[in-house]
Amino acid sequence: MSYFVDTFGNLIHQTAFFNLTVGNYIMILVACVLLYFAIRKEYEPLLLVPIAFGMLLVNIFPDIMASPQETQNGVGGLLHYFYILDEWSILPSLIFMGVGAMTDFSPLIANPISFLMGAAAQFGIFTAYLLAIMFGFNDQAAAAISIIGGADGPTSIFLAGKLGQTQLMGPIAVAAYSYMSLVPMIQPPIMRLFTTKEERCIHMSQLRHVSKLEKILFPIIVTIVVCMILPTTAPLVGMLMLGNLFKESGVVRQLTETASNALMYIVVILLGTSVGASTSAENFLNIGTIEIIFLGLVAFGVSTFAGIMFGKLLCKITHGKINPLIGSAGVSAVPMSARVSQKVGAEADPTNFLLMHAMGPNVAGVIGTAVAAGVFMAIFGV
Repeated sequence: MSYFVDTFGNLIHQTAFFNLTVGNYIMILVACVLLYFAIRKEYEPLLLVPIAFGMLLVNIFPDIMASPQETQNGVGGLLHYFYILDEWSILPSLIFMGVGAMTDFSPLIANPISFLMGAAAQFGIFTAYLLAIMFGFNDQAAAAISIIGGADGPTSIFLAGKLGQTQLMGPIAVAAYSYMSLVPMIQPPIMRLFTTKEERCIHMSQLRHVSKLEKILFPIIVTIVVCMILPTTAPLVGMLMLGNLFKESGVVRQLTETASNALMYIVVILLGTSVGASTSAENFLNIGTIEIIFLGLVAFGVSTFAGIMFGKLLCKITHGKINPLIGSAGVSAVPMSARVSQKVGAEADPTNFLLMHAMGPNVAGVIGTAVAAGVFMAIFGV
């Protein structure tokens, strides 16, 4: 009888209930809240579902992220090996290839001034960089945190890995992806506050037709120009443009389909679960995480504000031919920010169609955020 009692007692004490801390239970609750938003509210479910589930797993069974040195048999946990691909910046670069294969750069090619609005929307990144330094973060940590302002999760993870800030990767990624999913809630109040109804009602002329030759030359020229100026952007900009060249060339349909579907979604699963698994209670529940989330919100808000202000400037220069609302799409949450520009414009005038115009700054923002990351890598000699 004692044998069964001892065996049953050992089994009971092997359950997670006897090994979890209060912090673990808090993180499990946070994971469930994120799953609710992802599934019930459909806030970026492709990203938040794997991230939240990775968060759930690591706080129930921490060894799933254990390195080989931390285990008795020398074999690391499953998600540890996924996470190594984040640290090596492999998964973010592959995601950029998939994004490129799904992106139409025609609105940007048809209206090159969109590049300027995409660049203006990066202002929040450098504002957050200075604020992070004031908060006591070192230069490289401040740079990694500031990229949240571009609303670009893969670039945030990429730069954190390149700058050796892997201990901050979890909070940075969660903040970046959370703000990406909350674009429809964060941006509209800022857009309405800093634009007049007359400006929001501005109708823009139809974009010109973009030829196939222009679409093919665009990724090649951008790669040459950007990577010659900032070679450190090659992993992101290069993969983005390679994926786009697959799409626009029309001669590698199989590669386009693979990059934009199977490969893209496999990478999202690996990246999302591993990033979520980096948010164990001891790593996530601290004052630094709160500061990162706050700085990310400031960066995102300032980026939206700067894009709108530059849009207002262009509106005056062009005598009312550019609707300032499309400037807010310069943050690289594609295509969410462009849809928000369309929604806010349609609220002022239901006959106003801004979506294609907003897609120009939106895809320019993807390039702009990658360039901003390249600037930081060049500054720190990475």
